Amino acid sequence: MSAVPYLALISAVAGLLVAGFYYKAVEAAPPGNDRMVFLMTEIQKGAKAFLKQEYTWVSFFVVAMMILLAIVIDPLASVSYLLGAVLSATAGYVGMTVATMANARTTEAAKEGPAKALPVAFRGGAVMGFSVAGLALAGLMLTYLAFVEWFEVENAFEIVTAYGLGASSIALFSRVGGGIYTKAADVGADLVGKVEAGIPEDDPRNPATIADTVGDNVGAVAGMGADLFESYAGSIIAPVALTAFATAGGLAAVDAGNVGTVELLMFPMAIAFVGMIASILGSFLVKGGDSTDSKALSKALHMGTNVAMGLTVIATVGVAYWMFGDGDIFSEEAPYGLAISVIGGLLAGWALGKTAEYYTSDHYGPVKKIAAQTETGPATTILSGISAGMISVAASVGLILAGIGIAYWGGEQTLGDQLGVGGGIYGIAVAAIGMLATTGVVVSVDAYGPIADNAGGIAEMAELDPSVREVTDALDSLGNTTAAIAKGFAVGSAALTALALFKSFEFAVIQEGGTLSLNIGEVDVFIGLFLGAGLPFLFAALTIDAVGRAAAAMIEEVRRQFREIPGLREGKEGVVPDSARCVQISTEASLKEMIIPGALAVVVPLVVGFIDVDALGGLLAGALVTGFALAIFMANAGGAWDNAKKYIEAGAHGGKGSDNHKAAVVGDTVGDPFKDTSGPAMNILLKVMTIVSLVFASAFV
Repeated sequence: MSAVPYLALISAVAGLLVAGFYYKAVEAAPPGNDRMVFLMTEIQKGAKAFLKQEYTWVSFFVVAMMILLAIVIDPLASVSYLLGAVLSATAGYVGMTVATMANARTTEAAKEGPAKALPVAFRGGAVMGFSVAGLALAGLMLTYLAFVEWFEVENAFEIVTAYGLGASSIALFSRVGGGIYTKAADVGADLVGKVEAGIPEDDPRNPATIADTVGDNVGAVAGMGADLFESYAGSIIAPVALTAFATAGGLAAVDAGNVGTVELLMFPMAIAFVGMIASILGSFLVKGGDSTDSKALSKALHMGTNVAMGLTVIATVGVAYWMFGDGDIFSEEAPYGLAISVIGGLLAGWALGKTAEYYTSDHYGPVKKIAAQTETGPATTILSGISAGMISVAASVGLILAGIGIAYWGGEQTLGDQLGVGGGIYGIAVAAIGMLATTGVVVSVDAYGPIADNAGGIAEMAELDPSVREVTDALDSLGNTTAAIAKGFAVGSAALTALALFKSFEFAVIQEGGTLSLNIGEVDVFIGLFLGAGLPFLFAALTIDAVGRAAAAMIEEVRRQFREIPGLREGKEGVVPDSARCVQISTEASLKEMIIPGALAVVVPLVVGFIDVDALGGLLAGALVTGFALAIFMANAGGAWDNAKKYIEAGAHGGKGSDNHKAAVVGDTVGDPFKDTSGPAMNILLKVMTIVSLVFASAFV
């Protein structure tokens, strides 16, 4: 049993080796002609410059948090926090670097059809996927081994939890900053280019197109990677922290060889191990076909995910029987219970993804209905998108509740009330790692989307044959759906992880001699509940407002260039736009605008916690419920508007340039900050607030 953390560490290293293998495969692919290489280099330079500045700004926040942790908790907690932050930033940087290498190579491969292009884009995404999963798991296992097993330090599990806080800090700022950047550029490029100037998306005359393609990488690759890094690490930390704080002596139990506690600590690590191996095997099964039909492409792309999930299900049953199959450990021998919890989480995550696909794919009714509403203008287009997003919340809430119910039942079957851990709550905690066990391949499929989108942009800006754009458009349309699916996994795991961390927070407060009440008849709990319910709306408003202000500056700049640069709008030979200025506008705006929303997630729970712990409990409960609903609503409404626009661009309802198309572009513009800024950042907000509360629980009491 003691070998499990080492096995998990070895699988993490294997994941990093696979990332290296895919990196070499991408590097070996031809990048195309000189114009394509120039565009690829410009995108890469812009993305690297942004990340460098973003990480410089965030480093001040990281240092402040390290000092606070060192003073209030333990100096070693600041070391663990720094490791989580550095590895998360590294994963984002590596993934973004490779994504900006893979875009032109995907465009070049698209000349030969989807059979060549899809694997190139997927391999570019796979570098991100296995860098995220490999670094997150390796860092966490080293932290656990160092502080819990090798040096047996005091407050070991608080220190391990601080690793998750470090990852969360980077994720929050990467998602918010990257999301503001990408949507400011996207909105500016679309409204002036498509609606006002009547030129195609990614037209080389549009000054904002380079900034838009840079934004795809810093928001949807680096930001998303940091998000899933944090989600994955948090899903493993949650059941480990729950066990440690519930038994009021996880470290002592490990020292004493308490079999039950040891196995509860090891089980999530074992699931992470089998999930990583399954993801590696699944990734090698993604191969492109000759058809540009989105169903055929989807089947090819999802083959890896489906195989990885199937292998994880089988392995989970084996792990559960290996760890909990001995009747001497628990009086009620039902090892299948925790296997059902994990598999229930995995299936709930998959179902959330499929629900997102139904509401955001142009194969189904909701998106076609939005496209039909463009016949009567932008207002009805926006109304139908809002309703589609809201309806999707009802379906998603039903699924997450079913997942929670199954996981709770499974935990009770195996654990009952043993060891002082609520068996059902532990089941819910491991359901979250079930959702994210195949993170390596899930992120690979998600990061594929921005690469395909960039490939289309390069095809347009390099003025390649329209047949190339046809292939990249087919890949890009699928990318919108894969992004929605990954967001389903992320927000679903956020709900489960936040619940487990909240229970750990309760145990930590009790362990320190305090009490925690969630009786809404108590005025402080009631106040906290309303504060928490309102906080996600404030967070969403701040981030949407930030996109609006940054986009306004971008729109004015694009208009100015069309007005003041002779021959630019007409496409006169030798006349080029000032793309660098647009990149600068997005960079400056996003860095300035990310500070307040990012700090909100950390400062509010700290302030409330030091005033009243019961109010903090209410705040976390209120934020979890409204934050989950808002995240689903915004992600799915935004994705539906985007694909309704693409459905029209493919020829439906008048096609490109029609009034219907202009109405769809307006809807997509509203949806942009929904699906790529505010919505995805919401799940990080929930986990940051909960993990901050858990890490600082002893200080509050």
